[in-house]
Amino acid sequence: MELSQQDGTYPRPILQRERWHSLDGVWEFGYDDTDEGEGAEWFAEGVTGAFDREITVPYPPESPASGIGETAPHPVVWYRRRIPHDVLAAGDGRRTLVHFGAVDHRAKVWLDGRLVAEHVGGQTPFTADVTHALRPGADEHLLVVRAEDQPADLAQPRGKQDWQDRPHEVWYERTTGIWQTVWVETVPAQHVTDLAWIPDPARGVEADVTLARVPDAPLRVEIELSLDGEVLAESTTTVRTPRSRIDLVIPALRNGIDREQLLWSPERPTLLDARVTVRDAVTLAVVDTVDSYVGLRSTGVGRGAFLLNGRPYYVRSVLNQGYRRDTLIANSGTQELRREVELIKAMGFNAVRVHQKAEDPRFLYWADRLGLLVWGETGAAYEFGTEAVELLTREWLAMVRRDRSHPSIVTWVPVNESWGASDIPRDPAQRHYSLALANLTRAMDPTRPVMSNEGWEHTDSDILGVHDYSSDPAVLTARYGDAAAVGRLLDGPGPQGRVLSVGSVQKQRYAAGDAPLMITEFGGLSVNADEDAFTYTRTDSAAQYAGLLGDLFGALHASPVVAGFCYTQFMDTAQETNGLLSADGSPKLPLETIRRIVTGAQPAFEEKESESAS
Repeated sequence: MELSQQDGTYPRPILQRERWHSLDGVWEFGYDDTDEGEGAEWFAEGVTGAFDREITVPYPPESPASGIGETAPHPVVWYRRRIPHDVLAAGDGRRTLVHFGAVDHRAKVWLDGRLVAEHVGGQTPFTADVTHALRPGADEHLLVVRAEDQPADLAQPRGKQDWQDRPHEVWYERTTGIWQTVWVETVPAQHVTDLAWIPDPARGVEADVTLARVPDAPLRVEIELSLDGEVLAESTTTVRTPRSRIDLVIPALRNGIDREQLLWSPERPTLLDARVTVRDAVTLAVVDTVDSYVGLRSTGVGRGAFLLNGRPYYVRSVLNQGYRRDTLIANSGTQELRREVELIKAMGFNAVRVHQKAEDPRFLYWADRLGLLVWGETGAAYEFGTEAVELLTREWLAMVRRDRSHPSIVTWVPVNESWGASDIPRDPAQRHYSLALANLTRAMDPTRPVMSNEGWEHTDSDILGVHDYSSDPAVLTARYGDAAAVGRLLDGPGPQGRVLSVGSVQKQRYAAGDAPLMITEFGGLSVNADEDAFTYTRTDSAAQYAGLLGDLFGALHASPVVAGFCYTQFMDTAQETNGLLSADGSPKLPLETIRRIVTGAQPAFEEKESESAS
């Protein structure tokens, strides 16, 4: 498959090669409810009867799009696919890599009967080097995957996946097994395995380049940054170790006027093209070449505001569950992801909070290219203990590593509403956990704000995020009318009955302006919802819906101390009917009406105007 950087199909946008091959499509599939498959060697050639169904990858078997649509718990599932030799053949000392975007939750992979990979973590990618497992002379090869996902294991990070048999309240259908794309590429024995960009808008960018192994002899790493074909910076570095940090100065940034044209923001999402070439330092022969892109921007907090490129930036965000009606936690492809980004922007939002999941990297690609801020979040576990801490910490750090080069990601959220740490005010161990996750994130990436706990019970967050589902605009005005009102809120129970700050650090940071206040969940309105649907506030007509929606947004827009907000939510999801869009993607009000409300161009509406949307 030829690479087209503009179409967003490449599964790993930050590190792209010219050729790759998707393994998505129809696979053989089987349930293993008695967990006998591994002992019976279902991974071997000649097994019959075990794979009695077909599934369309990468859709989970619980989803209609998979062709199965079975939502009852099946903790162990197996996949099998025969792959032509010419798809996997490498030759000339090259390596064949099979990449898995995400497999929930524990995975084992065999190629031609040999174990080639094991992985734990349902949201993060992994790679199987299958080179040595390829049977010589074979016309085709057998790829087998075993996935295990225990529904009742509350230590396992699961996000919005329900642990009960049926979805309830704000939790949805489970996801078992493969739910992001599977793909193959052949690479040189020595090749780039990881690439990260650390921008400095005043000077240039730092490249973090990781090679597959220690070089046998010195190598040259050449990096070129360009925009619309014009080279902005070049660098050549001799490396002798597998990891290198390379500084690229962009002379055009010295001119403050030119700099504005190069910075990335939602209003001007400028991306620089990047190419990394690895050469033999003596012969100058090309060893490996990868393509990427860079967004020059900075994020931070200060003076009571969120800062983008050093300036206060008002955040208008929407919460996106990332569940779709036909594919559940998966998606139907890059064009669907692009459309979601376009819809969010068309509604007047400049940011999105991807809630309780690591979204497909191609969503981040479109957020980068089209200009949308993203709050990066992880699926939570639902109990506290050694196993839960280890599982979530390992997976969270892998997510940060995966996504740290996307300019759209501007905030990290490792914990939401004390999920997986429900006793933070009373349990020192859980407070240490919250602080440790925040500080580990800052150690991995010191360039972005980090939340120690989103919504309440903050220990040391860079943003004071508050969840407030009041349906009375006057209550919002009273709570956030001035700094003194917020101070009183910090001294008592928060809007949802949970304290906002645990310890003195968060209060001090807010008072100093170093942790701006944002209402990071609010609204949750439905219109004409069924009786068994979940919603925070019901409205009975389009007119009532539009009027209340406008008044709630208007109350936050009028606050002199609120630095941004996140509305719940983008789209109706399963039984949760709080979306601005219905589950089929149709808006509940005209997009232009929603845009006026969100941006504050018209915070309240006359009934006659709203009636036209019904």
